[in-house]
Amino acid sequence: MKNLVLGVNDAIYRACIATAGLAIVIMALIIPWGVFSRYVLGQGLGWPEPISVLLMVLFTFVGAAAGYRAGAHMAVTSLTDRLPQTLAPLITLFVRLVMGGIALFMLIWGYKLCVATWNQYLSTLPSVRVGISYMPIPVGGFITLLFVIEQLLYGDQHKRRAVDFEHTEDSKEAA
Repeated sequence: MKNLVLGVNDAIYRACIATAGLAIVIMALIIPWGVFSRYVLGQGLGWPEPISVLLMVLFTFVGAAAGYRAGAHMAVTSLTDRLPQTLAPLITLFVRLVMGGIALFMLIWGYKLCVATWNQYLSTLPSVRVGISYMPIPVGGFITLLFVIEQLLYGDQHKRRAVDFEHTEDSKEAA
């Protein structure tokens, strides 16, 4: 069961990284095009800026979920470094539960936000529903919640490489 959960989460993690990376690449292409079009061609386009904002929202919430699993998030440890080491597991559990609460909040209220704004359209992109623009919030919350549950069940995975885990499990089964 552990192999299945970690394998699925590895795939979700890689998909998050690919999605966030693709969003940044597309942003890096369309923002200069918008500037070039406005100042060189003399005709401002209406779509590069709102598309870039939508991609930034996608990058932020999906990338944050991947960053959480990778342990690449910012951690301020000035308080925890001064506490006895015996409290470390309790503090880690507390932090994970709080993070799970935040992810659940994003999932529930982000979904409600999407539903509440579904019948509205973006003024700058009339073919795009406002609810779609908020979709990365509940999606990012759901993915983060999956990664929090993974940490609660199987511990921190950010130092484990998927290949290392598979080889370790194969060698245990062979022995």
